[in-house]
Amino acid sequence: MIVQCKSIALGYGNAPLIENLSFALKAGEVCGVVGHNGAGKSTFVKTMLGLQSPVKGQFDWENGNPPTLSYLGQRNEFDNQFPIRVHDLVAMGAWHGLGFWSGITAQKAKAIETALHQTNLMHMADRPLYECSAGQLQRCFFARAILQDAPLILLDEPFTAIDQSTEANLVEIIKSWRDEGRGLVVVLHDLPAIKALCDTVLLIGNGASEFGCPEDVLTTDKLLKHHYLSPTQASWLREGGMS
Repeated sequence: MIVQCKSIALGYGNAPLIENLSFALKAGEVCGVVGHNGAGKSTFVKTMLGLQSPVKGQFDWENGNPPTLSYLGQRNEFDNQFPIRVHDLVAMGAWHGLGFWSGITAQKAKAIETALHQTNLMHMADRPLYECSAGQLQRCFFARAILQDAPLILLDEPFTAIDQSTEANLVEIIKSWRDEGRGLVVVLHDLPAIKALCDTVLLIGNGASEFGCPEDVLTTDKLLKHHYLSPTQASWLREGGMS
């Protein structure tokens, strides 16, 4: 078990946004985090990152401390006008473990090239970031995460504003990370993508949460209870035969 928690409360100061949240992540699993806007998904991710503390309870990490992790945030957290090349952004992932005076070794240089190939970015390597489309920039972040080689990877809305071909490429990378035994937490809005990709789901909303396998958590009743669906949407789904 990489991390687990039982009945914790998350929020800011002494004001809980989510109460009685339970969650667990094993190596080789993908957990999807889903909820309406403002439900607390970002709060959950920030707490996992150690940027804020739980209001109540704690995350119990394997070996007592958080492992090395890789975080891929939303693109609006990054200024794509920063004057560096695609290669430079990707290479940032290779600096982990190098000393202050160390440079990129031949082995690291080869790993950078492999990551660029894996994300279909070799032809863009010398281009400035401002020439990247939304999908190309997201592939840059995935290439950087490949090089970080972390046992725990947090992805916040990784498929937003990208085309289907790019999404398919990134899904395959996520699956390869899972197959390598890494643990992944992925914030998503697309329910079919969650059902296809995730082993477990954390549904957040209306101040509470549900955790379990997608088939048990992503039911119409629970999506309505946690304000992910409106009553009208829930009624429409029931009429269509969905549980």
